[in-house]
This record gives sequence, structure tokens and C-alpha cells, in this order.
Amino acid sequence: MASHSLRLLTYNVHRCQGIDRHISPYRIAEVIVRTGSDVVALQELDVNRARSGRVNQAELIAALLEMEFHFHPAWRMAEERFGDAVLSRLPLRLVHAAQLPGHPRGWRERRGALWVEVQVGPHRVQVINTHLGLVRHERQTQINALLGPHWLGNAHCRAPVILCGDFNALPGSVVYQRCRDRLRDVREALPPRRPRRTYPTRLPVATIDHVFVSPEFQVRHVEVVRTPLARMASDHYPLLADLSLPE
Repeated sequence: MASHSLRLLTYNVHRCQGIDRHISPYRIAEVIVRTGSDVVALQELDVNRARSGRVNQAELIAALLEMEFHFHPAWRMAEERFGDAVLSRLPLRLVHAAQLPGHPRGWRERRGALWVEVQVGPHRVQVINTHLGLVRHERQTQINALLGPHWLGNAHCRAPVILCGDFNALPGSVVYQRCRDRLRDVREALPPRRPRRTYPTRLPVATIDHVFVSPEFQVRHVEVVRTPLARMASDHYPLLADLSLPE
């Protein structure tokens, strides 16, 4: 039976600042282009921020890769923005983008999510990219929102569905299990069925970047991209998943 393939990458780029403290969207774009990805979910992008030279990192990386993109600022102050993006070489449509619930006192870094629809052959694939908080109760509140009526529980969020990003949640955590109850972790589809650690790049000890998919997908390959360039470019390694859908 014929199938339609999709190569997806999720990557926390740490405002394009590498472990050498050098900020380079060009280096991030080089890491991505070497993977041959069709769709790229990025977290921690700066837009017009003084600390990163007033560059629109989302727009620049998308231009270098010749991809369409949508960016959502989880945080903003005056003209400065910080947030997440989805880039695609396939037809792309923005469905929904919003902040997620945060700390009740509002002093922690805001988090958000971005929902796009990607055309893969005859399939309209729903892709949700997110970056959850650092505190456990925040993450639980945020994943409850993502599983609720504005996101995965929305009538328009019909399979095939991908939920990906930096969850700041280890396998076995409540947040991870909530995702896994609804969708499948791509790491579990192929041997070895052990966590492929993505953070930090200096000495990876944590599996916190995840890709979850609905049952329609066949998972053909999963890889943490541990190249020398990826080790230098950010404090997270990218997670790559080769997926296919039936004709």
C-alpha cells in the first residue's frame, strides 16, 4: 500500500544561543537543513529582542530554509517577543495560537502553544507545538488546557494529530502519562524502547523533548540528532521522527 511520508523535527533552540554563548540563527538553520525535515517545531525564539540583536529569529530561520512559518509569542514586552514557531516546506495553515495558563502570581515565564494544519498528500495533519513550564503544577495545568476543548479536545482537531515540543517532563511524570493516554510516544514505536535523552547537550541526562502522534501514523525512524554542530548550537538536541500515513 502506498503511503505519504512526513519528517518532523522538534527543537528547543535556546534563543539560538549555543553552549559557546554565541547567538547564531544561521547555525540553527544549518542543523535543521542537514536533517531534511519537512516540518519543524521550534521553541524559545527571540523576535526583536535587544539581547539577540533585534533579529526576528523565526523569520530569518524560515527564510534560510525556504519554508513557510507561523510564530506565536508566549511572552511580549513593548516590541520584544519570545515564543515558538512551526516551519514547513508543505502547505501550512494557522489554526490557533494562545498563551497557556501560568503561575497564579504571574511572575514566571509565560508559556504558549501553536496549532497549525499541514497538508501531507490528501491528509490534513494537525500539529500542536508547545513549551511547558518549569514547575510541576504549572505543567499539569498547562497539559490539562492542551487536552481540553481549545486544543486536542476541539472538534476540529481531528486525526491525524501530532503534539510535540519541550514538555519539561520526564517519562513517567504525570504530564507525560496524560499525553501518552491520549497519543503515542514515537520513541515507543521502535526499538530500543528506552528514553533518548535530549538535554542538556553537554551531557544529556533528561528526556524532556517529545513527539506524540495519533494511531494513524506509522513511525519509521526516531533519532536524537547528536551531531557536533547540534551539540554546539543550543542546549537541547533536536528530536527527529520519520512518520508515514496510508494512502
